[in-house]
Amino acid sequence: MASRGHLLLALLVLASSSAAAASGARHQAHGRRGKPARPRPRPRLELVPAAPGASLPDRARDDARRHAYIRSQLLAASRTRGRRAAEVGASASASAFAMPLSSGAYTGTGQYFVRFRVGTPAQPFVLVADTGSDLTWVKCSGAGDGTGDAPRRVFRAAASRSWAPIACSSDTCTSYVPFSLANCSSPASPCAYDYRYNDGSAARGVVGTDSATIALSGSESRDGGGRRAKLQGVVLGCTASYDGQSFQSSDGVLSLGNSNISFASRAAARFGGRFSYCLVDHLAPRNATSYLTFGPPGPEGGAAASSSSSSAAARTPLLLDRRMSPFYAVAVDAVHVAGEALDIPADVWDVARGGGAILDSGTSLTVLATPAYRAVVAALSERLAGLPRVSMDPFEYCYNWTAAALEIPGLEVRFAGSARLQPPAKSYVVDAAPGVKCIGVQEGAWPGVSVIGNILQQDHLWEFDLRDRWLRFKHTRCAL
Repeated sequence: MASRGHLLLALLVLASSSAAAASGARHQAHGRRGKPARPRPRPRLELVPAAPGASLPDRARDDARRHAYIRSQLLAASRTRGRRAAEVGASASASAFAMPLSSGAYTGTGQYFVRFRVGTPAQPFVLVADTGSDLTWVKCSGAGDGTGDAPRRVFRAAASRSWAPIACSSDTCTSYVPFSLANCSSPASPCAYDYRYNDGSAARGVVGTDSATIALSGSESRDGGGRRAKLQGVVLGCTASYDGQSFQSSDGVLSLGNSNISFASRAAARFGGRFSYCLVDHLAPRNATSYLTFGPPGPEGGAAASSSSSSAAARTPLLLDRRMSPFYAVAVDAVHVAGEALDIPADVWDVARGGGAILDSGTSLTVLATPAYRAVVAALSERLAGLPRVSMDPFEYCYNWTAAALEIPGLEVRFAGSARLQPPAKSYVVDAAPGVKCIGVQEGAWPGVSVIGNILQQDHLWEFDLRDRWLRFKHTRCAL
């Protein structure tokens, strides 16, 4: 069954001719050309549902596949030197820019979408905001899914004056693009990639650089938006062909991972060394919008995101560990349910002992390594024992909630530095079907990493300070 919205699943690098991929992509870029993008009126960006009527159990199964990929990638990285982590310089501008961010629930996915403009002149897209991705990529002109159906929007590389392919012999390709093809027929051949996914999906293309159009915060343009500027040198994958349904719900991926080629690392290095996002409720309608912000978070980061907000942000060290790259790791000290500390072995949270915890915007439900999962679900289910049980695969504990008046016990995750995450009950006892709620965490392999998914992150402002290596967060109303 094809994955519904998760884009990083069991990656396998396939060796094939990079020259052939490059020439095919360039030929397709000249094949079909749309009209040049005009600044006014702004185009309405529509998405094709990846899986109409997709349920939370469907998302849970997608999360399990994504977690298997994350675990395999981190295990592989531990056996090698690992890819280079992002390097954030000390010099940074005091200004900021923001990008609209919204839930993709209306398309049947558990992802969050961001609006992105790239190329000269700028071409608009809707991409998945993914903290687990190294490479930003978009579907390119001539791309198809193998069924004859062409995507609604494609990047026309030949129409962009700022597009420049990256050579397969370059340091960027050989050192920073972990999925580049091994073959390099000539030093000047473009850096090619070939993704294969365990559901039969695939994406192939070449890597280049281009300019992204951004709207600077704190300045107004004539059309009422922020003053626009160009962010040069954005590393961009141009996907010339793809197979399967995994890519139907968006135009590509915006990489927010800890990697020198990710959009987040390069943009943050030029705007305060940090980025932040505020995730609206995962079931929010498409017009419920927040922002992904680079630089100091301002009012556009959420209704209460400004520094003048009454609640202070909690702070914990952000672990930019090469062994965990491109994921962002945090140190968990303890987990409490109903005010009581759970008996979870310290090894579960220790990267050096096969554990650890990461935040991942691309995973919906939180996935806990077996010892932590067992402790959490036992504590929660004990306090929900008075409710009638309902079977709903793949969840272990689901309940008939049609007449429930039971108070859901509080869940608290304590990070290093006394930072405490106290998510709303809806983030861990989730609505799975009409009248049915389930304990919304999944079991992950042990040894293995635990993943704090986007549902547990919702209704919070999260700031990733890459320069000073802090993670700040606080509860807030994200929707504007």
